[in-house]
Amino acid sequence: MRKPFVAGNWKMNTDSHSSVNLAKAIVSASVEIAGESVAVAVCPPFVYLQAVTTAISTSSIAVGAQDLYYEQKGAFTGEISASMLKDIGCAYCLCGHSERRHVIGEQDELINKKVTAAISGGLLPILCVGELLEERQANKTTEVVTRQIKNGLAGLSVEKVSAVTLAYEPVWAIGTGLTATPQQAQEVHALIRGLLAEMYDSHLAEEIRILYGGSVKPGNAAELMGQRDIDGLLVGGASLNADDFVAIIQAAV
Repeated sequence: MRKPFVAGNWKMNTDSHSSVNLAKAIVSASVEIAGESVAVAVCPPFVYLQAVTTAISTSSIAVGAQDLYYEQKGAFTGEISASMLKDIGCAYCLCGHSERRHVIGEQDELINKKVTAAISGGLLPILCVGELLEERQANKTTEVVTRQIKNGLAGLSVEKVSAVTLAYEPVWAIGTGLTATPQQAQEVHALIRGLLAEMYDSHLAEEIRILYGGSVKPGNAAELMGQRDIDGLLVGGASLNADDFVAIIQAAV
């Protein structure tokens, strides 16, 4: 049985005061369900990771980073390694979020290096995949998602892949107010699970968690979570409001 998982991606939002207050509010409102019934993580900006980790250290809520670099250390100005993130208490790390792919310009090969580095550094990567609107309209969703997963997991053994959480985020539904219907989301999640069975084995495919992300709100969370192959939610804007985020966590139980 796959335990539900809800992760909040705060993106480039909050400040030193509001990040800690938001984290504490989430902990306070979800104390009875987070950890026991559903795994929960928050992903603040780099500069607030340590403060948030300290603020929620007595809770079961985990902290994740929004990105990392694939080298362990060295002359890489502005970059942050897996060991640095692990050192301050991070458990998870997003890899290949659509904004990293389509705003920053990251390619599959780089994302694969980041996933590999995260695992080697003791972090649990959340590999994000998803198609652009024009790709969906051209019926290329299967092609795009398959390529991103195969390239993103390239070279990883079954044991290493078991540390990965996958997140399907249709790019056209991120921050737009549009949301894939539960049926559309389920179709792609089922595709991903079938692909994992082909690449590895059916046991891994049934064990790995696949999240849905893209304009997730309290009003659509329960219906999305009601789909067989949707194991959790990667939440953007709604994770910046403690009441909304906790309502989504409750919907995932």
